[in-house]
Amino acid sequence: MSTEPAQRSPLVVRTREELRDEQMRWALAGSLEAGDEPGRRAVVMTMGALHEGHLELVRRARAEAGPAGQVVVTIFVNPLQFGAGEDLEKYPRDLDGDVAKLAEVGADVVFAPTPDVVYPGGDPVVRVSAGRIGEVLEGASRPGHLDGVLTVVLKLMHLVRPDVALFGEKDAQQLLAVRRMVRDLEVSVEVVGVPTVREADGLALSSRNAYLSPEEREQALALSRALRAGAAAADRGAAGVINDAREVLDGADGVVVDYLALVDPVTVDAVTDDFSGPALLLVAARVGSTRLIDNQAVEVSPEVQR
Repeated sequence: MSTEPAQRSPLVVRTREELRDEQMRWALAGSLEAGDEPGRRAVVMTMGALHEGHLELVRRARAEAGPAGQVVVTIFVNPLQFGAGEDLEKYPRDLDGDVAKLAEVGADVVFAPTPDVVYPGGDPVVRVSAGRIGEVLEGASRPGHLDGVLTVVLKLMHLVRPDVALFGEKDAQQLLAVRRMVRDLEVSVEVVGVPTVREADGLALSSRNAYLSPEEREQALALSRALRAGAAAADRGAAGVINDAREVLDGADGVVVDYLALVDPVTVDAVTDDFSGPALLLVAARVGSTRLIDNQAVEVSPEVQR
């Protein structure tokens, strides 16, 4: 007979009332367990179709929450962050499969609301603006996208009331926007970034990878190859980083580049040719009909004049 503890399926709640009741139950249980270190509530916000990248976020959330803490995973396909012609309706959904995966990594609660629960009055009139962070790169390619992300993130923070929220570093601009919102709007939540999880061949994990045919998946590897090439050129300055990354993308079949940019990791402003220091190399491209994003941290050295 196995001595390993049985997996415990997380509690699935659908409404605000069910979520609030579970929060009260957890708080009461914690107050009755004298001697335990106080636990924290950690949240991982997702749109479902969970993959190993999401599960790594939940593992980190479990560690952040502590043994007496609570890990909440939200699963909500947020209509506000999809633009006209984007894949809202065909976005993959598999709640039962997601819950089964979450049972393996220590999630306690799954909050899986419908749009009328998150937006009970219909589309909200008042929304969060990402400001100038939402006007460049992803914001320029997908107008209003980051506003929609920040609006739902703030609402879910109010509903879940976490101590810590964890986000993947693959969505680098989103993570920066969330951090700025939390700082600028005085939201009492610690934001933790978790490194990108990749396949063995370098492809960054994404729910949208499911849309790729085998041939397209092979073509998509050009994104991570370009990032590695750019990072390897960091000793030739900012221009060297961009040039070497672009050379890989220009030579890749089936890849239509939306943007390639080297930016300040705090402001998302494009760096100048004489820049030196930590930067982010960002890429977005379409492979077939699927739009993919990826990024890599780069330590840029000043270009040496020869």
